[in-house]
Amino acid sequence: MSPITNEATIEKLSTMLVDTSLPLKLRFRILFTLKSLGSQNEQQLEKTSEIVDAISAAFNDTSALLKHECAYCLGQMGDKYAINKLIQVLNDSNEDSMVRHEAGEALGALGCFDNSDVVDALTKQSQNPRAEISETCQIALDRLAWLRKTASNNESSSNSKETVYTTVDPAPPLPPTTIDELKTILLDENRSLFERYRAMFALRNIGSDEAVLAICEGFKASSALFRHEIAFVLGQLQSICSIPALHQQLSILDENYMVRHECAETLGSIGTDECRHILEDYLHDKERVVRESCEVALDIVDYVNSKDFQYCNGLKLVDSECC
Repeated sequence: MSPITNEATIEKLSTMLVDTSLPLKLRFRILFTLKSLGSQNEQQLEKTSEIVDAISAAFNDTSALLKHECAYCLGQMGDKYAINKLIQVLNDSNEDSMVRHEAGEALGALGCFDNSDVVDALTKQSQNPRAEISETCQIALDRLAWLRKTASNNESSSNSKETVYTTVDPAPPLPPTTIDELKTILLDENRSLFERYRAMFALRNIGSDEAVLAICEGFKASSALFRHEIAFVLGQLQSICSIPALHQQLSILDENYMVRHECAETLGSIGTDECRHILEDYLHDKERVVRESCEVALDIVDYVNSKDFQYCNGLKLVDSECC
């Protein structure tokens, strides 16, 4: 894409992203198209500040679902220009806790272990009374500490070369071991969430049916944040083995809305007829985040079952390596 076309495209998409008259599912496609353009620019060593600003403008929206996805995209794009905006969102006591959680995770994803503003913000919010915020920030701090350690030891901080997932994970996978050993760590409430996340991502990288079912057992965890991440990882795996567990968790009406939202989007990424029917049942759920997640998820189902691959970069599925 030429610089001129790129500029014009970004401007048009930026306007559409904040246009509340457009369907949310379309704005999601726009968001992830912007993210894709930002990632392309990063690889070409071009500035992504315009795209960061475009995505950041959507934090004025009323949809917590859209705003939390904006924070996710900013973390995945890797542009440090987003730091100040993410800190602002994380520290905003009037913002939805799901959005603040995602901002904290995004700051960890950016990997700036030597940035005192990032460390200070994460440290402050690691004491937040809302568990989903405090736990996220502690995991982010643990990731930064791990990155600092690997940097000082001149070790690689990238994911295992064997993994097909290009997402920046909130924790690095543990070294390969048996599924039983990883499952034991995953379910051990006495271990840190960071270590249990590492076991979860190691199981994801194994990717077998047995590994998927082991991950599903993570829905038993006491931490809603952990249960939500279980659902996200199952979305990356897109295994039909996980459908019963995802359906069960979505059906628990008093479950944390973050968890139910992630279960809905994951069912969308799996995209079977069964998943479609499940999602249609929750289009009128009492929780706005769940309703909107089902709307977006059904759009993803349409994509999964479509032969039209040109929209790939405009869907969250791009982060599940579906394309």
